[in-house]
Amino acid sequence: MQESVEQYMQTVGQQARQASSILASASTQTKNNALSAIYAALQSSEPAILAANQIDMQNAHQNHLDSALLDRLELTPKRFEAMLEGLKDVISLIDPIGEITDLAYRPSGIQLGKMRVPLGVVGMIYESRPNVTLEAASLALKSGNAIILRGGSEAIESNKAIAEAIQYGLKVANLPETCVQVIQTTDRAAVGQLITLSEYVDVIVPRGGKGLIELITREANIPVIKHLDGNCHIFVEAQADLDKALPILLNAKTHRYGVCNAMETLLIDEKIADSFLPLVIQTFADKQVELRGCTNTQRILGAQVKAATEEDWYEEYLGPILAVKVVAGMDEAITHINQYGSHHTDAILTENLSLARQFLARVDSSSVIINASTRFADGFEYGLGAEIGISTDKIHARGPVGLEGLTSQKWIVFGDGQIRQ
Repeated sequence: MQESVEQYMQTVGQQARQASSILASASTQTKNNALSAIYAALQSSEPAILAANQIDMQNAHQNHLDSALLDRLELTPKRFEAMLEGLKDVISLIDPIGEITDLAYRPSGIQLGKMRVPLGVVGMIYESRPNVTLEAASLALKSGNAIILRGGSEAIESNKAIAEAIQYGLKVANLPETCVQVIQTTDRAAVGQLITLSEYVDVIVPRGGKGLIELITREANIPVIKHLDGNCHIFVEAQADLDKALPILLNAKTHRYGVCNAMETLLIDEKIADSFLPLVIQTFADKQVELRGCTNTQRILGAQVKAATEEDWYEEYLGPILAVKVVAGMDEAITHINQYGSHHTDAILTENLSLARQFLARVDSSSVIINASTRFADGFEYGLGAEIGISTDKIHARGPVGLEGLTSQKWIVFGDGQIRQ
């Protein structure tokens, strides 16, 4: 079986590399035609795709998947419609490929610039989230990249159903169906093969639990675009508008629990803690969110709050649990965020613009937000159409990775007979 998986993945890699050379030179119109055909195929296939997802959900319940994974796995009609909206947005985005920038003449007479080009072949490894199959495929196609998609075994039926629509769209547009390949085996050996196919794959993008991403980062011999987890903070500064703050906090924590941009730690300025914390616990009581607080939080709220441990400050709960800490102003809040956070998304609530700008400059995260929910840290909300993932790295791409994050640049030179002296 190991040999057959290895051979299968070698074939997938070879096909992706061949397809990428064709897709890299495809016109914007051709790529948009494919995406539009995929859109139409998805619309007509919605009942079949949702039925396939129900099979995955039934199997997931039988296998006792945790609530966060179940939430990510489920495709409701509303989520399906959001998938389609994201695809429409990708179609409407400006194609970055071929864009020439920074043209300038050199003393030699040559004209020098940069051209935006695809990365080549993207390998995507992800858990649950069948919507990622479409998001990643659409972004890869629009940016001229072939993509290999290896979803989790828990979403295999959903991913296969979505893949059929994608294959149909590629065929209609006369593009190789191997531009997008969804791995058909659930054998975990396929992951190990994919992350070492350096001859064929240019970048790996993992989306899933911290353990999966750590494993891939450690064992891949291909560059990885990733974030390990989403320990996101909101700091309620003393000059915050508390009427704005409570709905923001509620949305950031309870809009969806099993997502990487949900708030996991709440920091409150000590100047307002005594008056504001009782409102906080009342706000979250209806949602049955468990609070784990520091000593000062417990002093104010008493037995309603469990004691937070050192591990709680690092935790990505992905569920109805929230760590709460009272801090002595913004300096302590920023120190806490930079020490315990995952550099994903952090926010400040304040009406003091000067302090807000300091927070923007000093918090070392891929997204920093003023007076809004952390749930906005998302490719769709940022106008990227969709995202292939979120990166907390500082090289190449950071934050939600959309079309531009799947491209690179090469130097181009226009000459007219010049020779170097």
